[in-house]
Amino acid sequence: MPPARPLIAVDGPAASGKGTVARALARHYGVAHLDTGKLYRAVGLALRLAGGDPADAVAATAAAERLDEALLGDPDLMSAMNAQSASIVSAHPGVRAALLARQRAFAEAPAGAVLDGRDIGTVIAPHAPAKLFVTAAPEVRAARRAAELARAGRAQPVEAVLADILARDARDTGRADAPLARAADADLLDTSDLTIDAAVARAIALVEARLRGH
Repeated sequence: MPPARPLIAVDGPAASGKGTVARALARHYGVAHLDTGKLYRAVGLALRLAGGDPADAVAATAAAERLDEALLGDPDLMSAMNAQSASIVSAHPGVRAALLARQRAFAEAPAGAVLDGRDIGTVIAPHAPAKLFVTAAPEVRAARRAAELARAGRAQPVEAVLADILARDARDTGRADAPLARAADADLLDTSDLTIDAAVARAIALVEARLRGH
């Protein structure tokens, strides 16, 4: 029998649908969910509010070490500008080290957990019995993010959003410390041509198969 409250790792690039899938999995299994990307966004936001430079590794590490979790509820946390800052600070090894312990502690909760990010299956919880790597074509991801921004009243041209996504992909996959990568035992879920309901159903099926040892 699969564990009633499993540990599930969900990785993938920006706007791939990993957050939507992870939240749905958490609801399905009745476990807590952590969007680890928000931690890096909070570090980026802390630097911006202090007038700092996200490219300054020393300042970014210091911000991560004294991170105020109240920033996780700031309206600017999910802005496009802050997404850029988060992508930059996440490349600093010191920042990743500072946030590592709290992510691993969340993953070790006896009640189970779902974590999504870019290095969950490879670094944070490589022992997770179920891992997904959620992806989609860059153009599809750009269209999704542009629509999301428009709904939030922060419309941007799709071309600009695509350029930002490609730049973030390059930073995330090219960084020396914990780059975005599919774990060897992670199931691939391409959401390019899937509706949200179809993507969630496929994710649950893949996780169930892993938990049952198939």
